[in-house]
Amino acid sequence: MLKLAELQWLNQPKAFEIRDEALLVRTDGKTDFWRETFYGFRRDSGHFAYKSVEGDFTAEVAIDGHYETLYDQAGLMARLGETHWIKAGVEYSDGQMCFSVVVTNDTSDWSMLKIQTAASGVRLRLTRHGEAIRVQYFDAETSLWQLVRLAYLPRSRAIDVGVMCCSPEREGFKVAFRDFTIGPAIARQLHDC
Repeated sequence: MLKLAELQWLNQPKAFEIRDEALLVRTDGKTDFWRETFYGFRRDSGHFAYKSVEGDFTAEVAIDGHYETLYDQAGLMARLGETHWIKAGVEYSDGQMCFSVVVTNDTSDWSMLKIQTAASGVRLRLTRHGEAIRVQYFDAETSLWQLVRLAYLPRSRAIDVGVMCCSPEREGFKVAFRDFTIGPAIARQLHDC
């Protein structure tokens, strides 16, 4: 069983606590993860609570945030270092909730899709199969895991995996992470047919 208190922090927030088996975070101001593309800046100031994992894995978490300001975001991250990482989760953009994925291999790219969020929040997972990271979210309407992205990260013996949150435009974004697990990778099968 993964113990939240055993996670390490990159950019530990000033305000966080573990209560009722959930990690509750209040973000510091102007936090983000991004490298170069379009905006021309580098940010490596987001909050990331993680564990180092060897080999393939599947990580899952349920997130529930108080999204109010442009770019408020929370989700999962897999990180080799400052220049190679993936973050995926819910991000507030143009007044709506979106499932957002940023893949960074020296420079960042960004994809988003509008989603309906359940009252209990959103459940998501990352799975590593060698150099591939599978990004999925659980669709409560269909009760199925939806594939959002199959992305590349260089192979490595170990990788840091955990929960992340950022608020580039403010401080005080509140988010709860529940049911965080890291275990063996799910099957490689992508399709039912």
